[in-house]
Amino acid sequence: MQHTDSDQGTTDQTATVKVWDRFLRFFHWTLVACFATAFISGETNASTLHVLVGYLLCVLLAARVYWGFKGSEYARFRAFIFPISEAITYLRSMLKGNPKHYYGHNPAGALMVFTMFGLLVVIFATGLLSLGTIDFEGPLSFLANRVSDEASYVFRNLHHILPPVALGLVVLHLLGVLVGSIQHKENLVRAMLTGKKSLPSQTDSNHKKTREKKG
Repeated sequence: MQHTDSDQGTTDQTATVKVWDRFLRFFHWTLVACFATAFISGETNASTLHVLVGYLLCVLLAARVYWGFKGSEYARFRAFIFPISEAITYLRSMLKGNPKHYYGHNPAGALMVFTMFGLLVVIFATGLLSLGTIDFEGPLSFLANRVSDEASYVFRNLHHILPPVALGLVVLHLLGVLVGSIQHKENLVRAMLTGKKSLPSQTDSNHKKTREKKG
């Protein structure tokens, strides 16, 4: 895993390294907009809009999964799969105020990404299942006469219960971004807009050497 110690000097942060590619940035901000729209439309019973945005979210997540295997270096899942022990160590170091710096997702961020992806999969699946088995619409409508009424309403209830849980994860994510930005003295929101992170010159030099050895 590529990382540097967080005790590097911060006065020479002039060099940058490209971390988030265009698709990742598009995915991130489109997911934000679509999730917000889906949540609000669900709460206000704007069913048609809710369903349409739900389909878009399904396609968006499927594209991200593909990009997790075929995308750029930091977009690939293998770049941010960490042992649980490393995630625990990172969280402890955050509490102490001296976490290691990672170019891409840190262990805590990676844990959040996979948890959110898993939760979104369940939300989308239960949405499609309830749409098909209760409203007789959508790609899973063929299951309408094969699934019991009890199971159908379990799907619908889960689809109503889980979005607020996802919203809670979003709040934790924003808190992590704020803490990470302060502890590492970098603007993580700007990095997700530009795709670049500012790094100390010594750190950037070591990063380039690492990439040259890989090449």
